[in-house]
Amino acid sequence: MAGASLLTLIDDIATILDDVSVLTKVAAKKTAGVLGDDLALNAQQVNGVNADRELPVVWAVAKGSMLNKVILVPAALAISALAPWAVIPLLMLGGLFLCFEGVEKLYHQYFHHAEPKHLDPQQTSNPTEILADDLEKEKIKGAIRTDFILSAEIIVITLGTVASVSFSNQVMVLVGIAIIMTVGVYGLVAAIVKLDDGGLYLAQCQAQTIIGAIKRKFGFAILKFAPYLMKALSVLGTAAMFLVGGAILTHGIPAVHHGIEQLAAGLSAAWLQWLVPTLLDGVFGVVAGIAALLIVMPAQRLFQSRQ
Repeated sequence: MAGASLLTLIDDIATILDDVSVLTKVAAKKTAGVLGDDLALNAQQVNGVNADRELPVVWAVAKGSMLNKVILVPAALAISALAPWAVIPLLMLGGLFLCFEGVEKLYHQYFHHAEPKHLDPQQTSNPTEILADDLEKEKIKGAIRTDFILSAEIIVITLGTVASVSFSNQVMVLVGIAIIMTVGVYGLVAAIVKLDDGGLYLAQCQAQTIIGAIKRKFGFAILKFAPYLMKALSVLGTAAMFLVGGAILTHGIPAVHHGIEQLAAGLSAAWLQWLVPTLLDGVFGVVAGIAALLIVMPAQRLFQSRQ
């Protein structure tokens, strides 16, 4: 009897794990688009730091991302159980913040040039090091903030996918998705930011053989390609802020969401049915970000003047 009970237990565990595996795959497919945006955004966020600090910065952001998941998974389960009505408004606030950050970044890049920080020479003998350290810390904080919002959307999408299954299965799927997306995204980010180092290593191959020649050519090709990839990721990362943030906002406003759906349904080509709603979400995100910036900037100046 004991042996039969053990076999039954093992069979139940295998069934549960199989269900969790299937649900995790479904959730991964549904969140693939956000994961792509997450990758582009984070690769863009860590771009620009010193070469010897790239991996430490990626590791710091990855740790912050995992902490985000530790907060978000139980919070999502609790809100879904106790106050499901709050999920959409909270997501919309996060989406608005993404749009605001995107507009603020463009504003500071093209229209506003901050004055350089004045450092006390008695505090440091190397002001450049301090400024680089401050920039690195700001990049890490910004990347973790952005990751929090994107992770929240992924967790909510996943939770919606597993809403009909048992609580234990929900927990296992959410934890599985959290681990997979953190390891996957930041593993790829680390590979991208060190791509030029890999190209340099191959280009410096000294072997006078056919394999050596192929390695050198491949290395030089990577070195030529890497800067264009980083520039592309920078553009895609900024665009992703508006696309993801705008999509969250439009999905939270039924009239806007249904209007975009009806417009897309009237288009003949399948690629237009995908492209037009995406572009409209992005435009909505830009407008929302500009509106948020116009509200936040005067408030910041008023606060600073009072101080």
